[in-house]
Amino acid sequence: MLLREGHVAPHRIMEALSRSAGRDVALSEVMLADGVLSERDLCEALARRCGHAVLRPAEIAPDPRLIDRFGAQDCLREGLLPCRTVGDATLVVAAHPDAFLRCGPRLGALFGRVLPALAPRSEIETAIGQARAEVLSAAAEARVPAPESCRDWKAGVMRRALGLFGLALAAGLVIAPGAVILLLALWALTALTLTTALRFAALIAVTRPALPLPPMPAMARLPMVSIIVGLYDEENIAPRLIARLSRIDYPRDLLEILLVVEAEDRRTRTALEAAHLPPWMRIVISPRGRIRTKPRALNVALDHCRGTIVGVYDAEDAPAPDQIRRVVEGFARRGANVACLQGMLDYYNPRTNWMARCFTIEYAAWFRVLLPGLDRLGLAVPLGGTTLFFRRAALEALGGWDAHNVTEDADLGIRLARHGYRTDLIDTVTEEEANCRPIPWIKQRSRWIKGFMMTWAVHMRAPRLLWRQLGPWKFAGVQVLFLGTLSQSLLAPVLWSFWLLAAGLPHPVAGLLPPGAVGAMATLFLLTETVGIAIGVLAIRRTRHRLNPLWVPTLHFYNPLATLAAYKALWELLSAPFYWDKTRHGIFDPPARSGLSASSTRPHRP
Repeated sequence: MLLREGHVAPHRIMEALSRSAGRDVALSEVMLADGVLSERDLCEALARRCGHAVLRPAEIAPDPRLIDRFGAQDCLREGLLPCRTVGDATLVVAAHPDAFLRCGPRLGALFGRVLPALAPRSEIETAIGQARAEVLSAAAEARVPAPESCRDWKAGVMRRALGLFGLALAAGLVIAPGAVILLLALWALTALTLTTALRFAALIAVTRPALPLPPMPAMARLPMVSIIVGLYDEENIAPRLIARLSRIDYPRDLLEILLVVEAEDRRTRTALEAAHLPPWMRIVISPRGRIRTKPRALNVALDHCRGTIVGVYDAEDAPAPDQIRRVVEGFARRGANVACLQGMLDYYNPRTNWMARCFTIEYAAWFRVLLPGLDRLGLAVPLGGTTLFFRRAALEALGGWDAHNVTEDADLGIRLARHGYRTDLIDTVTEEEANCRPIPWIKQRSRWIKGFMMTWAVHMRAPRLLWRQLGPWKFAGVQVLFLGTLSQSLLAPVLWSFWLLAAGLPHPVAGLLPPGAVGAMATLFLLTETVGIAIGVLAIRRTRHRLNPLWVPTLHFYNPLATLAAYKALWELLSAPFYWDKTRHGIFDPPARSGLSASSTRPHRP
């Protein structure tokens, strides 16, 4: 019909037939992805073939009650829009005639006699989003079950509890300063010992040969992959963003990229529309709500996804061209209990300044040594916020992302482990811009630390349940990784104070220390530095940057910034728990060289 009516040239039909051979994909989807056929033309051709009418949902004003009866989220998934009651029948618009066959029994049970019509899927999604914005917003904000979400975070209770603790601590410092400082020092030393032991174990684990993966099975067909990219105030990056994502080497008819834009961010939306997106990229509007966060936007987009694999990128990311193919192969070679694959992050400006070098070394250590080490040790893996790929069924079973958690990635990693899923690391790299200015660095790190605080507190609401779900080994790992790391950052000044003893100056606990205590502490500090240097040197050897290993010991002067960030995080945990401190990228982004974009993390207000 398309050929006869002149919509598509014969050679285009032959090319599409050739590409679709052996793949479970409709010929029309191949032509849509290639841009040789428009959504409207396809819709009208399908309507003529099936005898259905073609409508424009924007001109109908759908009845919200009918959408709610079927479920707004289900409408998005199925590409269906119940519009109006006409006598004893209900007008239902679909993106494809197959939807009436697939959902026919349910439609009949809910609406009785159905009057079928067709419309382009993009117009159906827009109409649903406009008609049920509040419903979709509420669903995105409360998708995770309440016991595992921080949306009920009681900042007032926390303020009172920490206020009482602060008063008790101040009184103790007045009455018995030496004893109080000694207790805090013991806590800090214990945390330092445990986290150093964990880091050392991860280092040893990652240097051992990994178990070989099963052979690549024969795949009947490649899966559909959906990629979500959250954007906010990004009107200047549209051309570069499209160029970077267009480098991905995966069949376009099996790839969709959803660019999620906040409803009030008209400038970014206008810029994307003006950039003439290819057919396999589309804009998804995140409706206004009580909060504005990246995980909330991801939840909104999840209902628009058609893929069985769902990935997440940040707006400034530059993924390797073969990354999606590696992910598909990675899932195919792993069991169904592997629900998430985490790629590696690296930076394209490591030599901008000293902080950029330290940031690059730190992240190389995290993604190339510590996370793989945790995985091999059989511990829960806290995820990074980008280059993440999920089996969609597992992601939806968990409720997606916690819209209120400012480190939704780490939180999701723990929830995956709690429910019996595994996360594996894959050897594929996405490049970003290193945050290498002190104030922005502290702001960004404070958000991450605040999220770690919130994640630990939420999952420890029911410690016995967490123990049963994770088992003793993973439970202990969570305590060391989260509580130990937080304790180190917050109590670092207590350990710094012991430099007074090294300088021969008086210290409140000097008379309370047993013989040899100072030497034991010095040994622990030396071991900690040695382990950190070993991890850093190994990590940079596994990157393409080949930074001079002599930069690694300078992290000793870089890490104290985390203490400033930790106290900022603690303050915000009590005063603005859901505040997302914005970090701007693109400061050191030479577009002509890297092809990367300016970007920012997402601010939000309760």
